[in-house]
Amino acid sequence: MKKFFKWGALAALSAVAFTSTATLSTTASAQAVKVPCTTAKLIVPWKAGGGTHVIFSIFEKTIQEMDVTPKIKVVTIPGQGGNKGAKEAAKAKPDGCTLFAIHQSAITSYLNGRINFTFPAFETVALLTSTPDIVGAAGNVEWNSLEDLVKAAKAAPDTILAGATFGSTSQFMWLILEDLTGAKFKYVPFDGTRQRMTALLSNAIQLGTLNVASGRKYLEGGELKAFAIAAEERDKNLPDLPTLKELGVDLVYALKRGIVAPKGTPKEVVDMWSQVFKKAAENPDLLKQMAAKGTGVEWVGPGGYRAWAEKTYKDHEKVAIKIGMYKK
Repeated sequence: MKKFFKWGALAALSAVAFTSTATLSTTASAQAVKVPCTTAKLIVPWKAGGGTHVIFSIFEKTIQEMDVTPKIKVVTIPGQGGNKGAKEAAKAKPDGCTLFAIHQSAITSYLNGRINFTFPAFETVALLTSTPDIVGAAGNVEWNSLEDLVKAAKAAPDTILAGATFGSTSQFMWLILEDLTGAKFKYVPFDGTRQRMTALLSNAIQLGTLNVASGRKYLEGGELKAFAIAAEERDKNLPDLPTLKELGVDLVYALKRGIVAPKGTPKEVVDMWSQVFKKAAENPDLLKQMAAKGTGVEWVGPGGYRAWAEKTYKDHEKVAIKIGMYKK
């Protein structure tokens, strides 16, 4: 396949991990900071069973077993492509008792006009994980390679059904792939990963982004197909799946999941939570579970996370303007 121009900056983590100024241990720091709850609500703005819910449920269990107070409780608030939960988190009291699980969807939804705020509406707490997208398809599609798919999409533009949450990362990856390859897909809206997976498994749509966490068992069982992974290297859980780069498309795209808090949450509370998640991110059992799901773990604290969010917004904005999603 012809080699296309490079687009890989979004997946690069340019910011250096930020070290909290707190000198106390995680447990001591948590006990020293006054938070008016024994369990904080961690809002996941998608339905249960999706990749984000699965990943933060592992963090929830890990923190429940740590000697810290408050603990966290994952609460799913799906709807509006993740924006319903985002709105509730943004208006929550900034007292440390509400946290929000976030990724680049907060940026793409803003650029697409679906929501009027993004990362600056929150206090960054910690960037935690990285999950590369997989170019996935229903099990009954006739194509067996990315090259076959691109040829078909060029021959019959706007006819191949791609499931996505409009204005979210699940659509953004396909939009970039279109821009790089000249393929054109027809988008079918879904509110979250689970709905999209159900549609793929029932062959109601033909394409949809996957990740190792949500798609591995279906790929191994033959219910779904995968043509490439948008990562720098192959995933050890799917060693036969080539990267897009190997196939001549220089695209790297991964969901970077992290934690933010309502704007105005005191710095000492933000730092406390950042250290709690840092401790959890070092847990060997958590790391083992994340690796099994094709998700890397690299904690970045409040300052570094803010720098990453600012750079990532600029990178997304450039591409959104180029493909006509967003106009200044």
